[in-house]
Amino acid sequence: MVPTARFPASHTGLVPAVSLPGGEPSTRRRAPAAVARLPGGPGVYRFRDARGAVLYVGRATALRPRVASYWSDLGQRGHLAPMVARVVRIEAVSCDSPHEAAWLERNLLETSLPAWNRTAGGQESVVYIRLDERPSAPALTVARLRQPARQVRYFGPYLGGLRVRQAVVALNRVFPLAYTGTALRGAQLGLARARRVGPAHRETFLRTLGAVLQRQPAAVARVRGELEQLRCRAAESLAFEFAGRVHGEISALEWVTGPQRVTTMDTGDFDVYGWSGGMLVRFGVRGGRLRHWSQRACTRSRAASRLAVTPAGWTGFAGRNAELAAALGGSGG
Repeated sequence: MVPTARFPASHTGLVPAVSLPGGEPSTRRRAPAAVARLPGGPGVYRFRDARGAVLYVGRATALRPRVASYWSDLGQRGHLAPMVARVVRIEAVSCDSPHEAAWLERNLLETSLPAWNRTAGGQESVVYIRLDERPSAPALTVARLRQPARQVRYFGPYLGGLRVRQAVVALNRVFPLAYTGTALRGAQLGLARARRVGPAHRETFLRTLGAVLQRQPAAVARVRGELEQLRCRAAESLAFEFAGRVHGEISALEWVTGPQRVTTMDTGDFDVYGWSGGMLVRFGVRGGRLRHWSQRACTRSRAASRLAVTPAGWTGFAGRNAELAAALGGSGG
């Protein structure tokens, strides 16, 4: 959702001054009423000053409490107090997963870096999942670069090499694809026999892994269910360290398979529009990445031609954003 709200100084009552690290006083303020209107799920937020300039862009797993935290004890973020004092408008985009929020923040910051942001889009590395379908040596691995080849498919891109590797470990636990190759010899062949896996399983594994990485709900639910059962069995046998490892792999699998449309391997350019209550919201996708986000007042008749060009798969995303923007009555480029 794209909630936007402008709030006057009278809505940000002052509370007693506190000291920042280094002894500099800072005036803490109550959170603006607009904060309570933000959605509670994952997303990206940005702050604007009185002139409309973007001060800061950030991401959150839970938007409302994250944004509210700027008007509480900033702790180690005390250097942001002068910026918070200048905020007169809050804008946010609700995303369908924390991974999508991470990508949207990165895309926006790589396009334009506000004064109070330090880095252009976070520290996570960009990786892909590589599915090698060759009968002799099938494999599911993590790759930093795409190198097209016959019988090889790539999925992604994903942020966070460690989490993606954990997800791949989880998928290989459930579907040990590497043990279905026809070129196995020696110890590897013995391990395959011990796991009762062989070439006859390869096509099923490939088909199911592809469905999981394409985020098909039934396939994702199946893998998650098997991992949860494995975690429970480990805990019941007091193998708590292993149970914790599997728990982390389940979280990593959620990161990889959660909805994420703002960065893809497609290279298309298009615009996405949503309208509600006199507010037009626009998202610009360039080279397969959502890089631009703006909103402004607009009549329904003027918005009609723009809404007509919005791809069908984006109408829900844009529409709910427009509804929030209209409800909060704000606009910003």
